[in-house]
Amino acid sequence: MKTPKRLQPLVDDGLIDEVISRLMSGKEADIFIVRCGEHIRCAKVYKDAVKRSFKKAAQYQEGRKVRSGRRARAMEKRSNYGRKQQEEIWQNAEVDALSTLSRAGVRVPDTFGCIDGVLLMELVTGEDGEVAPRLGEVMMSEEQALEDHRLMMHYIQLMLCAGIVHGDLSEFNVLVDEYGPVIIDLPQAVNAAANNNAQAMFERDVNNMRRYYGEFAPSLLQSQYAKEMWALYEEGELKPNSELSGNFKDDAASADVDSVIAEIKAAFEEEQEKQERIRDANEGL
Repeated sequence: MKTPKRLQPLVDDGLIDEVISRLMSGKEADIFIVRCGEHIRCAKVYKDAVKRSFKKAAQYQEGRKVRSGRRARAMEKRSNYGRKQQEEIWQNAEVDALSTLSRAGVRVPDTFGCIDGVLLMELVTGEDGEVAPRLGEVMMSEEQALEDHRLMMHYIQLMLCAGIVHGDLSEFNVLVDEYGPVIIDLPQAVNAAANNNAQAMFERDVNNMRRYYGEFAPSLLQSQYAKEMWALYEEGELKPNSELSGNFKDDAASADVDSVIAEIKAAFEEEQEKQERIRDANEGL
C-alpha cells in the first residue's frame, strides 16, 4: 500500500522497510502492519488532539509529572508549544506504561521505540500467524473463562502493585493468543496514587472484565476483586503474590446513596462507551 505521510519519515530512516496494510483506525490512533527487516510489527500512529475522540482526557492526565517548569507553564497557557508537549506526554505515557508492566510480568506488546508520534510495537498473532483477535471476538467454555479471568485478575494485580491503572480496560483492549490475554492500549494509563479518579477507573476496569468473562462463567458475576484489591492497596498490603479470593465484606453500616447514584451513572456511561467502542471497531474493519 501507499506509505502514509506520518510513516514516511520512519521509512526514510530505515526503521520501517514496508507498510503492508492498515490494521484498524481507533479513537486515538491509526494502526498499520509494517515490515521491519525480517520482522512483522505494528505501527501505532497517534492522532492529533483535535482529531482524537478520547473522552475526558484531562481526568487521565491528572497526576502526570512535568519536570520542566517552562513546559508546565506552556501547557497551562495552551500555547502551541504547550499543546505539543501535552501530546508528547500523552504518547510517552503509553511507552512508559508498557515498559513498566512488561518488567512487572504483565503480558503486553513489546515496544521498539516511539518516534514523532509513531509507536513501533510487537504484532500479537495467533497460532496461524494471523493477527490475534480481541477478547470481545472470542467464544470460550466456562472452564476457559474461569482460567483466563483468574489470569487477568493476576495481571491487574501486578499492574496495581506497579502503581498503574489501565483506565480504559474492556474486551476491546485485550488481545487473545494461544497463551491467553494480552493487554493493549495504555495512553490513558493513570498513576494509582496521584490521580483522584484512579479508584473509580480501577473498579470500572476490573468490573468490565468480570462482566465479560461472566457471560461464559456466571459465578464470576458475584466476585468483588475490584474492592478486595483496592482495599489491600490502600492498606499497603497488596503484593504481586498476594492470594485473592474475590470476596469482600463492606463494613459500612448503611448504603451510601451518593455512591449508589454514582455507580448507576458510571454504569450508564460505560454502556455508552461500549457502544462507541463497537462503532469504532466496526469502522476499523
